[in-house]
Amino acid sequence: MKQNSRYKTNRENHIRQQIFRVGDLVMIPLCKERFPKQPNAKLPPRVDGPFNIVQKINDNSYKVEFPGTYGVSETFNVTDISPYLDDKPNKNSRASSVQPREDDTDQDIQKT
Repeated sequence: MKQNSRYKTNRENHIRQQIFRVGDLVMIPLCKERFPKQPNAKLPPRVDGPFNIVQKINDNSYKVEFPGTYGVSETFNVTDISPYLDDKPNKNSRASSVQPREDDTDQDIQKT
């Protein structure tokens, strides 16, 4: 009993509750149980989206807006959706350590 309560307390401390708002973009995993009419492909996509959250039913369930081609319920549990992370590169990040108009050959090497 004592071990179970310690396990439960430890587990609850590491759970992050995700709360979405109306208008947030989310990704939905494409599992066979939920989406049986997927096209057959050698490497099918694992997630689809981004989709817009239309309605918050409660902290555990949300109504998602997606095209009618799926033919499934639009209500999802919070464990079945993940936030959409925009993959546009940051304009301020430097992809390369060499800057424009920078040349390593122009550096003077001091001899000691």
